[in-house]
Amino acid sequence: MRNFYNYRIYLDACCLNRPFDDQTQSRIALETQAILTILSQCQSGIWRLIASAALDAELDQTPDLERLKNVKKILAIAKIKVISSQLIEKRSAELQSLGFSSYDATHIASAERSQADIFLTTDDRLLRKAEKNSQLINVKINNPVQWLVEVIQIEGNNNG
Repeated sequence: MRNFYNYRIYLDACCLNRPFDDQTQSRIALETQAILTILSQCQSGIWRLIASAALDAELDQTPDLERLKNVKKILAIAKIKVISSQLIEKRSAELQSLGFSSYDATHIASAERSQADIFLTTDDRLLRKAEKNSQLINVKINNPVQWLVEVIQIEGNNNG
């Protein structure tokens, strides 16, 4: 896959955990493949993965320590780290007033602050809420499978 664009990608905790979920469900297996493809592009330096204090805080709630260790290994390839700040906290509060959960709001605020090109999640409720409030959110939010298909089509068009 040749890339003409160095995407800055924020994966939420759902995405980071997806490769460790039950792969017998088709949707989960498909999302896992998309996420692993995205991570491979990040690991090779073509795209850049974004980590954040918000992700660390949410992931630290993981009761399964083996899963936590594996997820943190994935996050270790991140080239950009967003640290907590008053700006992020203020923005998070604004997003919570739109109905986003505390974690989701802080993730979105962190993605905006890092100037991510895309915020990826497998959480349907978050995707619906983001779609409903898209005019008020400063980062594109999508499912990893849908986003990867779009990127491949765009780059296919650029190659042809």
